[in-house]
Amino acid sequence: MRINSYIAEDKVAAKLRPRLRLLLARFLLIIGGVIAALLIAEIALHIWGFNYFNPYIVDQDLGYSLRPGADGWWTREGLTYVKINSQGFRDREHSIAKPPDTFRIAILGDSFAEAFQVPLEKTFWSVIEARLQQCPGTAKVKVEVMNFGVSGFSTARELILLQKRVRQYSPDLIILLVTVANDIRDNSQSLNAYKRQPLPYFVFRDGQLVLDDSLVAARNRTLTFRLQRSSLGRSFSWLQNHSRVLGLIYTVREANQSSQPSNRDKQNEPGLDSEVYRPPSTPDWEEAWRVTEALLVKMRDEVQMKGARLLVVTGSSGIQVNPDATTRQKFMNSLGVGNLFYPDERIKSLGQAEGFDVLNLAPSLYEYASVNRVFVQGSSETGGRGHWNEIGHRLAGELIARQICRADF
Repeated sequence: MRINSYIAEDKVAAKLRPRLRLLLARFLLIIGGVIAALLIAEIALHIWGFNYFNPYIVDQDLGYSLRPGADGWWTREGLTYVKINSQGFRDREHSIAKPPDTFRIAILGDSFAEAFQVPLEKTFWSVIEARLQQCPGTAKVKVEVMNFGVSGFSTARELILLQKRVRQYSPDLIILLVTVANDIRDNSQSLNAYKRQPLPYFVFRDGQLVLDDSLVAARNRTLTFRLQRSSLGRSFSWLQNHSRVLGLIYTVREANQSSQPSNRDKQNEPGLDSEVYRPPSTPDWEEAWRVTEALLVKMRDEVQMKGARLLVVTGSSGIQVNPDATTRQKFMNSLGVGNLFYPDERIKSLGQAEGFDVLNLAPSLYEYASVNRVFVQGSSETGGRGHWNEIGHRLAGELIARQICRADF
């Protein structure tokens, strides 16, 4: 009986083998076809010139940061080729050790300092470096300006960046660019538009300003984060950053997401940011200002402890420097304020009280824009919304350089 059973099983197996071979051949043919199609698509997108540029990576301390060595075309607000240096910042390469007879300036800030919207040589920090070489006080030294700006960074993350990475470059002067339109809000987890993201914050506990990195620490413990940091994760990350087909998928997805209406789009400029142009009227905004001011004082202490100096520069928002008086007046009427420089003036007063230098750019940029009837942010097509354009960067660089030269840093 057992022999007959074996014979029957062999006959069944003999009948199944050709079918299995046929199924395997079809499966391999399908896989080969998909691979061939993907290769053809990659080649076609390469010939077409399509390139997906994603310069950001997860960061165990800061939430996210710029990816060292990333390069590509930035297509939002113009077309700019952007390259991230090997140290993970949008700048040329710099040695960690400061060269002899060199006056080093480190720039901290958000997307206005990152400045993907303009070529590297047109950025405000490049203008600063060029102008300071003509300053009598720097005639005997080489001025080296280093940019550490990262889009979306708050004052809190800029302080952490200073502590963990910028110090090693031994800067003589720290320029902190404060984007008043969102930095105060972003220093508060309750107000931050990206409150669900794993980002570090500073909070008051028992009257002391302390780091709260619980969200980042929780993210760092996840399996997903550990996989991202593994060899397999780095390989997949390489594929994500180099595959044009994947890049096209990400581009379409991001376009769909950006086309969705949000609460921020319903405001004149943008979202909760408009609240910053008047004194705080809620406990959340009062706490956001309290934390921000404490962060600025703490940054002053950190900088002075290393024998350097701090210059706080308040930037501008599109509505602050809009050359159209009617547009500005309509916006001020909606807020019930007489001017749009409350946050700038408040930080200036803090600097005077706490002994650090503050330069307010917005009033001067507005004066230039209104007199010359030009946009220093965005363009006429965007109604002045957006980041500094080449005019804005040039003016900002010249104003900052003039301040440094006058102060004889």
